[in-house]
Amino acid sequence: MPSITEFRRQSPAPEYDHPREERRLVGNPQRTTWNHFTNASGEVSAGVWACERGSWRIAFAPNKDEYFYVLEGRCRVIDENGYAAEAGPGDAMVIPAGFKGVFEVVEAVRKHYVIIDRAAC
Repeated sequence: MPSITEFRRQSPAPEYDHPREERRLVGNPQRTTWNHFTNASGEVSAGVWACERGSWRIAFAPNKDEYFYVLEGRCRVIDENGYAAEAGPGDAMVIPAGFKGVFEVVEAVRKHYVIIDRAAC
């Protein structure tokens, strides 16, 4: 039987990475992910993500959406037309499937995320 996933009761191992070199714009920020949940099909994952200051280009697949809620710090998502959406503690946003633009960490950020990847089915 499936059970409830309580982030505060888990301690997943952190995964570290950096933006790919060809996408980096400012710095080479370390990104840390604590994945708390992935469903059986691999379609949905959720956890905590943290990142140092910096910016890089992002290009979401046409079948992948991300919802996130900022716990601390500040980030900005800039679309290809130059529109910038900024989020700080208590703010949430969705990066839709097919989105292309820039992800900028203005001050070290920590957020909850939920990713839906319909290709994983």
